[in-house]
Amino acid sequence: MNRLHFSIKIKAERSKIWKALWDESAYRDWISVFEEDSYAISDNWKEGGKVMFLGPGKNGIYSSVVNHIPNKIMQFKHIGIVKNGKEQPIDEETRVWSGATETYKLLEEKDCNTLVVEIDVMDEHLDFMKSTFHKELVKIKNNST
Repeated sequence: MNRLHFSIKIKAERSKIWKALWDESAYRDWISVFEEDSYAISDNWKEGGKVMFLGPGKNGIYSSVVNHIPNKIMQFKHIGIVKNGKEQPIDEETRVWSGATETYKLLEEKDCNTLVVEIDVMDEHLDFMKSTFHKELVKIKNNST
């Protein structure tokens, strides 16, 4: 497992950046960088709640919200696979990455806010994430201003 770090400076209020991250339509916009028509099903991103991160066909992963402080931090722990909208039991393949985390933090600076993302990535997804993640951050920035 590899931990990747990404960041972008955004001249916008933290609440606007947060909305650009987690508002349903804004989320669909920036997550489409990874796969068109992707979306999330959540219970308002509540701490301790579950989230399904899905693509077309209702396939993806399910996660728990480990930490959620509005306008500051959102952290997920990825648990397992979703197929056709249903959580699948943890198997040997899933065990390899189950427990991986993904964290979004907003750091207040003098003239702007910095969005920092830390994400655990398997070797086979490393190149894709390194080449794609910045495009996601630019979309979030554009949607915040």
